[in-house]
Amino acid sequence: MSQKVSKDRLDTIFRLQKGLSEMMNLDRYPKDSEGRISALSTAIMHEAVELQRTTNWKWWKTPSKFDVAEAREELIDIWHFVVQASLELNLTPDDIVDEYKKKNEINRERQRTGY
Repeated sequence: MSQKVSKDRLDTIFRLQKGLSEMMNLDRYPKDSEGRISALSTAIMHEAVELQRTTNWKWWKTPSKFDVAEAREELIDIWHFVVQASLELNLTPDDIVDEYKKKNEINRERQRTGY
């Protein structure tokens, strides 16, 4: 049952992202698939830096209180771009689960064999 609930939620996320992308002015969005994936990869990297900036990674600086709400917002920004990249690559929620399972097993095998 939990897998069905999770898949339904992933379907919802994909549907919401598709609707959002249909609302956007895409005049400056690359026209070719490779260009779109490149642009989305850049956006993901920049959002990851914004997420990192919510942490106290600068060991030489006086730490500030970690803002979990801000970190969550930055992580969701990453999700938006990851889901859009998934749509651009014609990955469905089922594909995501299948590919995740395959890579998860590879990573588990690597841990078992001292990768």
